[in-house]
Amino acid sequence: MEAVGPQSCGGVVAVPGAEGWPAPVERVHFRVTRFIMEAGIKLGMHSIPIATACTIYHKFFCEINLDAYEYFNPGSEPLELDSRFWELRDSIVQCELLVLRVLRFQVSFQHPHKYLLHYLVSLKNWLNRYSWQRTPVSVTAWALLRDSYHGGLCLRFQAQHLAVAVLYLALQVYGVEVPAEAEAEKPWWQVFSDDLTKPVIDNIVSDLIQIYSMDTEIP
Repeated sequence: MEAVGPQSCGGVVAVPGAEGWPAPVERVHFRVTRFIMEAGIKLGMHSIPIATACTIYHKFFCEINLDAYEYFNPGSEPLELDSRFWELRDSIVQCELLVLRVLRFQVSFQHPHKYLLHYLVSLKNWLNRYSWQRTPVSVTAWALLRDSYHGGLCLRFQAQHLAVAVLYLALQVYGVEVPAEAEAEKPWWQVFSDDLTKPVIDNIVSDLIQIYSMDTEIP
């Protein structure tokens, strides 16, 4: 697990909400990353660039207090890009430089996507064709991985562990069992990652459930 700042990546910290009431940090991060994902989809970006953008956002606020900046407000008026265009462009450049300095120019990340692809191919060969075709395990696993970027899971857990955990949850959702698991010397998920433990999987699944709980509460 990667070490992260305790103030912004640990417990819930209250910041002013849109209506004046304290909003937990996790809710703010959820809304901002949801906006990043929606913008990325509209721009036709692939999953890795969108995941990188979300990771940069989370890592930035692991280093910086959220209340030091005006966070995303979905109710704000659209920007006017007339005579202020060049001023806005310069502001964006300065913002990019600030982010790079805070992150010490370390903006290359190891994402779980390549691991999940490998694990899905391997699991498909283990399962019988009927079980694989009748349940959308692959689609669900990819969706779970995408939604995990609403929170800071990409920083708190290793890429391989996150990939295995979303696959584990997808199998659990549809009640799909890996063949010969009871007779195997080790569970299937430990075959993919030797240092992975069940408590780590449970922690990732718990964090994902919390993300989906916020999704039902935030408009």
